[in-house]
Amino acid sequence: MSASGSASGLAALQDELDALNAQITKQGSAVRALKKASSSNADEIAVAVDELKKLKITAETLRQKKELLDPTKQFNRKVFDEMILRKMFIVPSFEIHGGVKGLFDLGPPACALKAAMVDAWRKHFVLTESMLEMECTCLTPEVVLKTSGHVDRFTDLMVKDPVSGECFRADKLLEDAIDELIEANPDMPVEEREEHMRIQIQADAFSPAELDEQLTKYGCKAPSGEPYGASFPFNLMFKTSIGPEGTSVGYLRPETAQGLFVNFRRLLDANSQKMPFAAAQIGLGFRNEIAPRSGLLRVREFCMAEIEHFVNPNDKSHPNFASVAGKELVLFGRDDQLGSGKTKTVTVGDAVSSGLVNNETLAYFMARTQLFMERIGMDPERLRFRQHLTTEMAHYACDCWDLEIQSSYGWVECVGHADRACYDLDVHGKATKTPMVATLKLDEAMEVEMAKLKFDRKALGKTFKADQRVVSGALEALAENWADFEPIATALETEGKTTVDGFEITKDMVTWKKTTKKVHEIKFTPSVIEPSFGMGRILYSLLEHSFYQRDADEQRCVMRFKPAVAPQKCAVLPISSGDEVNAVVDEIAAELMDSDLATRVDKSTASLGRRYSRADEVGVPFAVTVDFDTLTDGSVTLRERDSTIQIRLPKADVTRVVFDFVHNRLTWEEAVKKYPTVSVKED
Repeated sequence: MSASGSASGLAALQDELDALNAQITKQGSAVRALKKASSSNADEIAVAVDELKKLKITAETLRQKKELLDPTKQFNRKVFDEMILRKMFIVPSFEIHGGVKGLFDLGPPACALKAAMVDAWRKHFVLTESMLEMECTCLTPEVVLKTSGHVDRFTDLMVKDPVSGECFRADKLLEDAIDELIEANPDMPVEEREEHMRIQIQADAFSPAELDEQLTKYGCKAPSGEPYGASFPFNLMFKTSIGPEGTSVGYLRPETAQGLFVNFRRLLDANSQKMPFAAAQIGLGFRNEIAPRSGLLRVREFCMAEIEHFVNPNDKSHPNFASVAGKELVLFGRDDQLGSGKTKTVTVGDAVSSGLVNNETLAYFMARTQLFMERIGMDPERLRFRQHLTTEMAHYACDCWDLEIQSSYGWVECVGHADRACYDLDVHGKATKTPMVATLKLDEAMEVEMAKLKFDRKALGKTFKADQRVVSGALEALAENWADFEPIATALETEGKTTVDGFEITKDMVTWKKTTKKVHEIKFTPSVIEPSFGMGRILYSLLEHSFYQRDADEQRCVMRFKPAVAPQKCAVLPISSGDEVNAVVDEIAAELMDSDLATRVDKSTASLGRRYSRADEVGVPFAVTVDFDTLTDGSVTLRERDSTIQIRLPKADVTRVVFDFVHNRLTWEEAVKKYPTVSVKED
């Protein structure tokens, strides 16, 4: 097939795949809605699930066909994984003891890469935006996570081996059993196969009793050979006790955000009561994943970098929005997911003005995230923002967009951008009876509508006793704004009762009168715009995006890290093992390290080409070679990793030139114009 014919064939397949993905998204949304609806029956759900499964199978077939037509898009994960392990970027934790699923150690190159990424993140967000950075404890009392909803929300169904006590995720056991059954019976009738697949795709929706019945039906046995025990809910948080008594329950935090929310009042004071403002935190989160998969993409301990931007819910503009309004982003809105299946490239300004993105602050952080990804070296062609469907969003959320990065595992969510409204501060404020409010000072006094209340203290005291002040306080807080109190008044008028903060109020307990008052300030509970970065997923994606093989040679792997984040900035290599040459190598290396430029010195007896390749494999962007000419004229060669072009320059210039490369003050193209290039064989 000609190049033009191949290109047109690929384009046609991509169009077909996009349309099919839109159908999958739409059908998936329909399935979620059916599962939530109490009126849905099992057969109706089964038909919808079966259709979704068929669509996914067709899409996978098309995707494989497209890859065959475009081999350049194929990723050699086998070679990549071997190199990552061999060069000790990432290794299994406790490997000599057999390892533990979902736990990994970062070796020297990845450790330095992560440190450079975190440093770039802090400069890009915390310093540039004047954010308030905190470092909160990883141990969290149960009451905090009960209030946030994590104690009740983070559960999956588990089963145990009755002999060994080993635990397994029940729905995954059922899915695997059905896979094995279908694989072992290739001649199985189509109708029977589809019935098994229908059950498989519903595995995570079964009740404990239904799941137990299916495990028995498919003959699922524990490793001991005995039937599994009954299914039971398992919370994905790591539970512990705080203190020697064992009476205070705590958890390792599943996210860093709660520490910032509970410190809101102190943060507001630290910011001199000025709004809006942002707080940030970089730290570890923990989730006791039952079946960790896909390497660093789903692990039990992970680094997060989260921002909580507190803003007036009635004014979500951003003072720096104009600086990013012209930035183009690849957006995958919910209408496109359910319709064409294609993304759109839109400027940030147009996305907000058209209503595609809910507000300026949310869009601002999306643009800043895109710029950060480009800054650390992510491939822009493999980045997109996907909007959450209505069926995916929490009831309190206004708008949510995930930055997804394409890797060999597909499109993976790496950064969440959520407008969480006032939910987090509201729930912590109500649970602790702490006012989580900010104040807007008005230039001129304004009249506001409110309700003037009169309580029947006898009726309140008889019903609520010690809680009567809590009840009257809650009503008085609502009465400050007629818009907040009006639903209460309407319910009392029409139904004679209503519920406020869990207390049932009856009409005889309170009377009210709508009135107005002049105010010089307005108190409000801030909304929260939250960008949440999974640094481990970003790190893994950057490794994939940076990896390539020179001339398709499996023995010549390269990591094209940007100088700013490369684990080591420069290699210094001697052409021979002579003392005079090595003395110059040590001198140059010392000068580089004095300027905080991590340096690799390789004095081994391997050929120069082999030593260049070793540096390429760990992403060293530049290599200085000290040769015999250095001893006579004081000049050295400087090699650029990706082009392999070398220039000759005075050794006195090396540190300044490399420093300027790392800090984006000089490009390689500019250096080539300034210094003469030399031809060196790398055999």
